[in-house]
Order: sequence, then C-alpha cells, then structure tokens
Amino acid sequence: MFENKKVLTGVKPTGTPHLGNYLGAIKPAITLGKQALAAGGKHYMFIADYHAINAEKDPDILREKLKEIACIYLAGGLDPSQSVFYRQSDIAEIPEITTILYAYTPKGFMNKAHAYKAAVDKNRAAGKPDDDGINMGLYTYPTLMAADILAYDTDIVPVGKDQVQHVEIARDIAGIINAHYNRPLLTLPEYSIDDNVAVVPGIDGRKMSKSYGNVIPLFEDDKAIKKAIFSIKTDSRPPEEPKNPDEILVYEIYKAVATPEQLREMGDGLCEGKLGYGQIKNMLLDAVVNEIREKRETYRYYMTHYDEVEGMLEDGAAKARPVARATLKRLKDAVFGR
Repeated sequence: MFENKKVLTGVKPTGTPHLGNYLGAIKPAITLGKQALAAGGKHYMFIADYHAINAEKDPDILREKLKEIACIYLAGGLDPSQSVFYRQSDIAEIPEITTILYAYTPKGFMNKAHAYKAAVDKNRAAGKPDDDGINMGLYTYPTLMAADILAYDTDIVPVGKDQVQHVEIARDIAGIINAHYNRPLLTLPEYSIDDNVAVVPGIDGRKMSKSYGNVIPLFEDDKAIKKAIFSIKTDSRPPEEPKNPDEILVYEIYKAVATPEQLREMGDGLCEGKLGYGQIKNMLLDAVVNEIREKRETYRYYMTHYDEVEGMLEDGAAKARPVARATLKRLKDAVFGR
C-alpha cells in the first residue's frame, strides 16, 4: 500500500494527551509512518499550530501544548532522522499556497465543512446567531489543511472517519486546479482509514475524553494512573460469579493494551469466576504501566531538554521547505504565466 508513497500526518496541539489519544491516534500514526518508510516511501509528520490558534489565543498555553505534543510523539517512537518532523508555522510557503488555493476553492466547500457546521449547530441550539464566535480561521480550516497536504505531493493521508472530508476537499481543490491548467500541477491525495485503530473507552464507559473527565493519564506517576484505573465503573457481583468479559468495562479497556495471551487470561478468568474486579484492575494497571514506563522517561527527558526538540523541528523544517517551495513555484508559474 505504501510502496514509494509519500504519507503525511498532522496533529493539532490541543493539550496533554491521555491514554486514549496515545493508543487511538499517536501510536498508530507512528507505526504507520514506519511502515511507509520501510516500503521505500517518505513520512511527513507536522504539528499543526496554525490550526490551533483558531481556538487558543494565549501564546503561553499554545507554546506549552506544542511542547507537550512534540515530546509525546518523540517518546512514542517517532524518529526525526527518518520521518520529516516539523512545525507547520515554520513553513513559510504554506500561507502562500493557501492564498492561491482560496482562489480555486468554492465557498460551498467551506459551508459544508464539518467543523463549521458543528459550530453553527451549537450556536443555533444556544439561540445565538449562526456565526457567533466563528472566526475565518475555523471557516477556512479545510483550505489550510489542503495546503498542508498538497504542498508535499502527498499520496496518502491516514485519517479517522471524521477527517475523511478534509482529504476529499484537498483532492477536489487539486482537481479543479489541474483541470483549469490542463496539467497535473498537484498530486491528488488519497485517504487511508485503519479500521483496527483502538477506540478506547473511558473509566465511565463513554469514549475516553478530557471533556468527559473520564481519562486515564498517560505520563503521570503510577499513583495517578492507579487512581484512575481503580475508579473504573464495576458492579457488585462477587468474584466467583462467572461474567461475560464483553460486558466488563475493565476488559474493554484492557483490549487496547494487552497482548492476545493476556487478554485471553483475563477473559477466561472472568468467564470461569476466577478473577475479581480488584484483580483485573491490577492486571490493567500493570499493562498500562508496562506500555508507558520507558516512554514516560523519554517524555520527561525531552520536556526538560526541549532545546534538543527545537533542533529536531528546525531540521525537519529545513527538509520540508524545499518540497513546499517547489510546489509553490509550480503554482505561481502556472497562475501568473511565468
């Protein structure tokens, strides 16, 4: 699938990720990037800080969020000597490419964008004007994302189901431009959805989310992780009563971190009435701590040696910019008849 392909992934710095973010997005993105590299392709990984300023205006908070997400990806195994790892705002060509794309982007594309429609729906539900509090950054979000994708002649963009529309819009914009100039100025990207990516439940059974306050922390100490895990909802059935594992929330979370053998052990123990809730919570705790122990140390190292991370991001931008510059030149030459 990834043979000699350019694969691009962007992540918005939105705050300290939790276990669900790591298992459902961060770890799969790093794994997929390694697969692309192993297949002779290229992997671009960027921090989408321009996208972040639509919602976050405090530079101190924004800087800390960016720092956290960069360190988490490095701790998760991203290798900046192999992947092109950079900050979106370090690529000066991106705003120029975006400006050109605006001229070929139908306004209707923005009207139907999920993020804009969701914001309008929220305003209507609150009895406010449709566009209350909506800035142009949010409204034109898909065009900036299209520039992020098209700048690097991206072949494949791994996304969740809610992000497919953005890749389709990027592809449509590229198609409009290529058709207008009757030549392939821009690569038409494809999206890739991994149906095996874990959707990790939170400690209350809903999807793990900071907005629900139901998360298991990622890089806090073992005591904080244990407190969250031992808060997972259970019922009052005694340990010796056989239980259907698929009805047990601890088991559902365990699926995301356990090996097949570990999962089978817990499942059989529940079915046979040999494991109580305290035991399976300790099994989950051990699996989570084993998953993140070394990564936590790496994360803490980079957080306290962030000058090294800055150097990696600058090196990544130096690799990314010539590619974006070549795309911008192609567009300018066509648009202005140079």
